[in-house]
Amino acid sequence: MVEKLLAYMEKNGLDGFFFAKRENVRYISEFTGADSYLFITKEKQYFLTDLRYTEQASIECPNFEIYVWRKPGKSLGDAVEFLSEKHGLKHIGFEADGLNYGQYLEFSKVVKTELVPTTDVVEKMRSIKTPQEIQYQRVACDISCRVFERLLKDIRVGVTEKELAAKLSLYMVLEGADTQPYGNILISGARTSLLHGIPSEKAVEYGDFVLMDFGCQYKGYMSDMTRTVIVGKPDAKQREVYALEKRMVEDALAEMKAGVPVKDVYKASIRAIENTEYLPYHYTGIGHGVGLFVHEMPFMGPNYETVLEEGNVRTIEPGIYIPNWGGVRIEDQILITKDGYENMISTTHELIEL
Repeated sequence: MVEKLLAYMEKNGLDGFFFAKRENVRYISEFTGADSYLFITKEKQYFLTDLRYTEQASIECPNFEIYVWRKPGKSLGDAVEFLSEKHGLKHIGFEADGLNYGQYLEFSKVVKTELVPTTDVVEKMRSIKTPQEIQYQRVACDISCRVFERLLKDIRVGVTEKELAAKLSLYMVLEGADTQPYGNILISGARTSLLHGIPSEKAVEYGDFVLMDFGCQYKGYMSDMTRTVIVGKPDAKQREVYALEKRMVEDALAEMKAGVPVKDVYKASIRAIENTEYLPYHYTGIGHGVGLFVHEMPFMGPNYETVLEEGNVRTIEPGIYIPNWGGVRIEDQILITKDGYENMISTTHELIEL
């Protein structure tokens, strides 16, 4: 990875590069902690951290020189300026979305070397997964599928969304996930029209859809899946909406292989609802990349010019969301292959009645 970065720096006239985004720090250095930064030069790679993480960094990042930047009267900008002067740097790249405003102001005042903003340099590298990354994500998806089957036994009339969400997080750790689960969506009834609804104290009622959008981390790599089930028997409208959603997902999947524009996948995803009353109730963002971060590039929708590439791991998740009635979403995690795709999620698309 450092070799790829050095090649990018050479091509773009940079002799230094500062990284602040946690996912990129991990991708480049394999460090699993927090509050740390990387400073890459042609001669040496530095790991900028504080005394809480020096031992961990020495174990996980043996190819980086550890530099403790948090010292009395010193700032992160001071550290970058010191290293820049030490190596005689002239142009330092940095992630435009990696520094907050206060940090940028500080760097602008302290660092004398020219600061060059960049976007998505490492993210583009991360969009094509290595065999090891793919295997980690397969494991994460297997964990999520097992947890889904386990949670179904707990979904019943009277249990609250918060209680189910808590069990969801617990089960993922018990099934082998990292102990840092990210936020999960578990909502019911009319609240299922909230695309990113937060679990509440609402109790599940008979006839409710229960929508679960969740995932876990395994060795830092994410899974992401959604299933919508029903407590009791669905009425005619619920059956209709669910059947249309299922077709939307499966029509989109049929288009997915390397070389296909994401716009074509989007067009396929709305074919089932184009001449129905439900077209105004879909969301145009039908998928995203997933890896060390749950929502990463490349994204999928009608306004993106990208094409599917072999080695992408993406979600596919068109949905129907009707305010004050409810919504249905099915989401799978997909590895793009040369001739098609591998679905990392094994759970059925059929409507499960509890």
